[in-house]
Amino acid sequence: MLFDTHVHLNDSQYDLDLKEVIQNAQNAGVKKMVVVGFDRPTINRAMELIETYDFLYASIGWHPVDAIDMTDEDLIWIEELTKHPKVVALGEMGLDYHWDKSPKEIQKEVFRKQIRLAKKVKLPIVIHNREATQDIVDILKEEDAQEVGGIMHCFSGSPEIARECINMNFYISLGGPVTFKNAKKPKEVALEIPLNRLLIETDCPYLAPHPYRGKRNEPAYVKLVAEQIAEIKGISFEEVAKQTSLNANKLFGIM
Repeated sequence: MLFDTHVHLNDSQYDLDLKEVIQNAQNAGVKKMVVVGFDRPTINRAMELIETYDFLYASIGWHPVDAIDMTDEDLIWIEELTKHPKVVALGEMGLDYHWDKSPKEIQKEVFRKQIRLAKKVKLPIVIHNREATQDIVDILKEEDAQEVGGIMHCFSGSPEIARECINMNFYISLGGPVTFKNAKKPKEVALEIPLNRLLIETDCPYLAPHPYRGKRNEPAYVKLVAEQIAEIKGISFEEVAKQTSLNANKLFGIM
């Protein structure tokens, strides 16, 4: 019943026990996952995984931290890969002002190029945002990203910003932080945003939910995210699982 919309099973942290991690997810009721590739090695691995497992799909793009490394050839390569029927989104893309590897102007340029590609190939986009909310919202508006819509991945902003993103045809995705005791904003978002605009994710191996915080995350733990949202909203776990899965299938065009 569960759909984890953002996993990094292509990360080297799973090299030794990937089959076990996938089995754990299936045992927890996770039926589908989107593996996110954000540079050449992780995209290549994502493509291998979607060929191996029928319940895995891919989102491919270029991470803002590494924007300075992206070439025009990389973008052409990504466009070619979008022809694969199991590539269901572009990204993660966006802006990251926490790290200073890639200058802001280069990040913005690479972000805009990927939005334009998404509109060309008609795929939704997956947005990475770290300390860059207003610039991201401005660029999404300027590039008319609502034409394709997408996901505000691991959303950490306010309910007001969430509603602004929803008005631009984006879904709000919540992950492990919604289970943290001190995470005020994700809990407010879980309470206030309609269930038909919410998605769930792990971002594994990062951001493990309570009580696994600080340890390696895995897709099975997306169940804890759904349970927390259900508790906050005062509805059943089954309702959260069903509606967030419907939302994901609709966004990604998966039957």
